[in-house]
Amino acid sequence: MARKTRSWMLTLISLLVIAALTYSFWPKPMKVDIGRVMQKPMLITIDEEAKTRVREAYVVSTPIAGRLLRVDIEPGDIVIGNQSIVARMLPTNPSALDLRTTEQAMAAVSSAEAALRLARADLNKAMIDRELVEEKVERSKRLFENGVISQVALDRAAQNLRASMAILDTAQAAISMREANLINNRALLMSFNDFSNPKDKPASNQTTIPIIAPISGHILRLMQLSEITLPAGAPILEIGDINEGLEIVAELLSSDAVKINVGNRVIIDNWGGDKTLTGSVERIDPWGYTKYSALGVEEQRVKIVIHFNEPIEQNINLGHGFRVEVKIVIWEDKQVLTLPSSALFREGTDWAVFKIIDGVASKGLVKIGHNNGSDAQLLKGLELDDKVILYPSSVLVDGQSVEQRLAE
Repeated sequence: MARKTRSWMLTLISLLVIAALTYSFWPKPMKVDIGRVMQKPMLITIDEEAKTRVREAYVVSTPIAGRLLRVDIEPGDIVIGNQSIVARMLPTNPSALDLRTTEQAMAAVSSAEAALRLARADLNKAMIDRELVEEKVERSKRLFENGVISQVALDRAAQNLRASMAILDTAQAAISMREANLINNRALLMSFNDFSNPKDKPASNQTTIPIIAPISGHILRLMQLSEITLPAGAPILEIGDINEGLEIVAELLSSDAVKINVGNRVIIDNWGGDKTLTGSVERIDPWGYTKYSALGVEEQRVKIVIHFNEPIEQNINLGHGFRVEVKIVIWEDKQVLTLPSSALFREGTDWAVFKIIDGVASKGLVKIGHNNGSDAQLLKGLELDDKVILYPSSVLVDGQSVEQRLAE
């Protein structure tokens, strides 16, 4: 009896070991991620970082060469076109003279003074000569009336009078010319005053030149703040209307820019607020330019101008030069059959997926259209609500049992 009991025990243990080994080595379903074929809206966009700018920004520059007084306005201040004074200037101060230039200028002044004295002497001589000729003319008239001299003699005396008057006019013009020359040479010796000390003040007769805002709007930025001497045409500040004229400029790769048309819808995101803004492509520049990426790669870029579809609200604090992200829609469909792009893999030149049928992976070819990297447009090969395997492993084979991986 004991021998039979031992035999049954050994048989039972053997069966248990075999069952355990069989269970251990029995093929288990592969855990996979599962997606579905769905019908939903789909977009194809070109995403790029961009920045805002005022559509019509005016750079106010110096009208003449001179000394710009300290600018008192601040960025963000409101100005009124053709009324608000945004800056003031003084004319350029005379340059300092070195010793040689000073001596030359003093010599030129002395020469001009001597020339003026000579011209005045010529004027005095011309005045005396005219008086003498006038007396001769008066005598000749009386003599002619008495029949002493002929008409020819009288005409000759009148001619001498006209000549003396012309000489007098020439002498007077020469004096005016010499006086102007003297003033010009004296100006070269004008004392130098650069007002470099902020405590110095211009003379009472030195009038400042006001610079008036060309348009109404906000002060966007100041190029010059402190008092400084500038040449004509130097930029001082920039003015623009943020509320009415704000737009977006994006720099796209030329290969992406050719896919875009004027009027394409634009989604504006990641600008700092919770609300997604919308816009449309207004202009595509017809020329490209070379730009280097952060990695030093040479790229051809094209500027795209985007305008907002709706006026900027007061609580949206976007300004000039703010960073935004734009998604330019180049294709969209409100209802399209889609499957996750992560389910696709190449089978030769075709696309294929693993479809799940009763817990078994079944490989099949599909035909897709547009692909935005997240979803792909399904044209052929699957039906609505079909289950597909996401990120299929290289060890997954057709006919293998699978089950969904649970989220940890």
